[in-house]
Amino acid sequence: MADRRHKIASDGGSASRLPEARGPSAHDAVRLALVIGALGVVFGDIGTSPIYTLQTVFNPSDPHPVPVSPQNVYGVVSLVFWSVVIIVTVTYVLLAMRADNDGEGGIMALITLLRRWSSPRGWRATVALAALGIFGASLFFGDSMITPAISVLSAVEGLKVVEPSLESAVVPVTAAIIVMLFVVQRRGTAAVGRVFGPVMIAWFVAIGACGVAGIADHPEILKALSPTYALGFLVGHFGTAFFALAAVVLAVTGAEALYADMGHFGRRAITRGWVFLVFPACILSYLGQGALILADPQGTSSPFFLLVPDWGRWPMIVLATAATVIASQAVITGAYSVASQAAQLGYLPRLRIAHTSESTIGQIYVPWINWLLMASVLTLVFAFRSSAALAFAFGMAVTGTITITTLLFFYLARAKWGTPVWLIAVGASVLLLVDLLFVAANLTKLVHGAWLPLLIGLTAFTVMTTWQRGRELVTAERTRHEGPLREFVDHLRSGKISTLRVPGTAVFLNRDKQTTPLAMRANVEHNHVRHDQVVILSIKTEPVPRVPADQRIIVDDLGYADDGIIHVTARFGYMETPDVPGAMAMLDPAVTEGQLQLDQASYYLSKIELRRGKAPTMAPWRKRLFIATSYIRADAAEYFGLPRDRTVIMGSHIEV
Repeated sequence: MADRRHKIASDGGSASRLPEARGPSAHDAVRLALVIGALGVVFGDIGTSPIYTLQTVFNPSDPHPVPVSPQNVYGVVSLVFWSVVIIVTVTYVLLAMRADNDGEGGIMALITLLRRWSSPRGWRATVALAALGIFGASLFFGDSMITPAISVLSAVEGLKVVEPSLESAVVPVTAAIIVMLFVVQRRGTAAVGRVFGPVMIAWFVAIGACGVAGIADHPEILKALSPTYALGFLVGHFGTAFFALAAVVLAVTGAEALYADMGHFGRRAITRGWVFLVFPACILSYLGQGALILADPQGTSSPFFLLVPDWGRWPMIVLATAATVIASQAVITGAYSVASQAAQLGYLPRLRIAHTSESTIGQIYVPWINWLLMASVLTLVFAFRSSAALAFAFGMAVTGTITITTLLFFYLARAKWGTPVWLIAVGASVLLLVDLLFVAANLTKLVHGAWLPLLIGLTAFTVMTTWQRGRELVTAERTRHEGPLREFVDHLRSGKISTLRVPGTAVFLNRDKQTTPLAMRANVEHNHVRHDQVVILSIKTEPVPRVPADQRIIVDDLGYADDGIIHVTARFGYMETPDVPGAMAMLDPAVTEGQLQLDQASYYLSKIELRRGKAPTMAPWRKRLFIATSYIRADAAEYFGLPRDRTVIMGSHIEV
């Protein structure tokens, strides 16, 4: 019988799609809700940077301190302003956010776009840039560990300003807040998410108002908005300005979140939130702090909280703590998403993922990542004990990710949109010059803490690339064990393999339709039975965030439909968790002639036990790392949503 393929049609749509709004007022309400939601999730990290940025620049304990003088204050504030403009507004808001993968953003989205749009002639550049992108994603894990520590520490340090005797309580209070933050992650953010937006609006209004008060006292600080002060500081005092860049970069921490969370709120909502509230509020705060330092050079100890009137410092500490918790929540959720996407793309083993919201796809909880982050964040808090000490480490992760994003974007601009080479050369030269200046400045802090995010990034990169390589080796060895599917089925039909045919439906999960599922081979060769109806099911992860319901299922009868054997491909996006029973329920009964008994079907899984072999496929230490990493894999039945009482697991071993 000739092969035939059939796509299952469905009226279903994406679960994340917004309901259709009717009329201008409804559209306005939806847009406003999206902007408020973005304020609560996207801008927490970058919005809390004013707490510690200028304090870190003028920190006297810095290994390369910036002396407090009017000229240096103007230069630093101007550098902060133009760094935010160039990196956040230009690189991310105007450029990078145009490179979306079906609406999704972030460095993992850039990697999938590179794969999709690269030409065969440029495959080497694509592989190199993809590896660079994976390193950028690895640096994000360092960011997700440092952000909660430095953010919450910087907010709680406000206690020292209000009451110096409370200094000893800063670290214990910070640790308690962080423990509570990670413990409640399993409950999801849906309940508290509704108040995130209003809290952040109050935060931005408050810091903007305090900034205005500081500017009113010393309006001459507004001169720092001129680029001549930034350029003059860089050219005339390059030694001082260069080292200052290592702390100035703290003003743009969280820029990656604008891009990574684009799929949840859309480019327009994030752009509006940034342009109309976040950017003005942050800049006003920086200008106000600069004015305070001009008037009182001793104010560098904590310019953010000293800018607040005495009566408002306790409320500001509470508000700052809430804002930093929200900032931490955003980056923790981002770490869940990056880990989930990496697992779907084959860079990490499948992880146990819990969806914490019935209405929002992006709200997930990954237990293994959660507890790893909590242990790491607490270690950082107790090891560094102050936001100033952690700031030396923070900038390295941020600058690395920004530089890699810029590189990937400009390569994609040429490959996808055919942007003229001269325009790419001009744009990339300017932006990469700025990025690389920040990277170089942060490298001077290498022995003072900047090694930490690099170590975290290199560790995560090594784990992900080792898993990818090991997975390729296991796949090749598994293919050899499985053998061709058509040859195996032909032997079944011809009687070369003696079996007893039993009633019912068996679903065998397999990688593709070229090889025989190990569980199916074991069932036939050892139990000598086969079911009347056999479905060989392959799960395919597409380089898109989500696959529409009407494109989920593809059926191929393999030419054996009359013998009750078919192949089904279930397609999922890299941001989706595979739901096998749900996908099987979408099969058109007409295609299978109503023979499949899916409500009583048995699911068969092949469990592979990995052993370290003598073949020189990988370095011995990488083999041990690969096998160790395999132990964190989620249970396959749970991951694919299989019914426990109808799932059979059959094992075999493979050497790497």
